[in-house]
Amino acid sequence: VQLQASGGGLVQAGGSLRLSCAASGVTLDHYGIGWFRQAPGKEREGVSCITWGDGSTFYADSVKGRFNISMDKPKNTQYLQMNSLKPEDTAVHYCATVACAGAQAMGYMFSRNMDVWGQGTLVTVSS
Repeated sequence: VQLQASGGGLVQAGGSLRLSCAASGVTLDHYGIGWFRQAPGKEREGVSCITWGDGSTFYADSVKGRFNISMDKPKNTQYLQMNSLKPEDTAVHYCATVACAGAQAMGYMFSRNMDVWGQGTLVTVSS
């Protein structure tokens, strides 16, 4: 599996960005795909994920109501629409395979040794 993240950039507070995560090398039917982010000096945070098979989703409390995750199965691509962005959303965002059903059950996202990571894309929100 290879994941290619894109869509980061600089936006003013209150603005929107859409991140994309394109997968290759595998059919994603048995995967969850999600986004983690890490700001300088802060711990990595699981933001959102989607289970490819049934479309079920998870959102961290910090982004609920502002972010929307979706998938385009024919394109093997997942999208994270980020609205009402805040300066505290500034971070490098990484897409990765995720145990999304586990995140839904436990209330937080976690990474596993088996997970595949894409390169990061920087989101900067100015105040």
